[in-house]
Amino acid sequence: MTSGDGSPYDDGRGAVSAAALAERILALPDVAQVVADEESGVPETHWGDRFFFVGPDRRRPFATLVYHDTPGFDEDSRLDRPGVFRLNIELGRLEFQRLFGYPPAELPDRRSALDFTRLDVIQPHPAYGLHGWACVLNPGVERLPEVDRLLDLAHRRARARHQRALDRDNAARRPADRPEKSVSPGREQEPESVG
Repeated sequence: MTSGDGSPYDDGRGAVSAAALAERILALPDVAQVVADEESGVPETHWGDRFFFVGPDRRRPFATLVYHDTPGFDEDSRLDRPGVFRLNIELGRLEFQRLFGYPPAELPDRRSALDFTRLDVIQPHPAYGLHGWACVLNPGVERLPEVDRLLDLAHRRARARHQRALDRDNAARRPADRPEKSVSPGREQEPESVG
């Protein structure tokens, strides 16, 4: 897909397509994607939304691509407009504060200054900003370096979280009745017999 400036990501309006963003996210190591559909049990209004995870357990997405408002909950971006989608990225509290200049907890006091319908602007997520999430509607080609940086950060956080979960799971499976062998100082341990 090329148009505009000839970039393979340009949708002809200077924006990156949702499909191209999904490709970029899926190119990161160990990423799994879930696309909401009838089988996933989500309401039909959200079919097609994409959730990106690290690891097969899919404990928590680090990024999502959504194409629909959630009536009564998340309507501030007005995703009902033709061709509008939103990339959501989990930044964490520290990066959120670095990027926006205030911690996520202050978002309710600052909401009135934000226009969640603006395209190609990285800003707090209207519903999950309190939890350190950011979003951008239809990011432009020139915004890609910052989007890639934030996706890389979110991906690294998700990989670290996944590894901690694996470590906890492995520690929990270790039999409690098999204590680790210890060797007294100055004494060598006998090799176990194989038989």
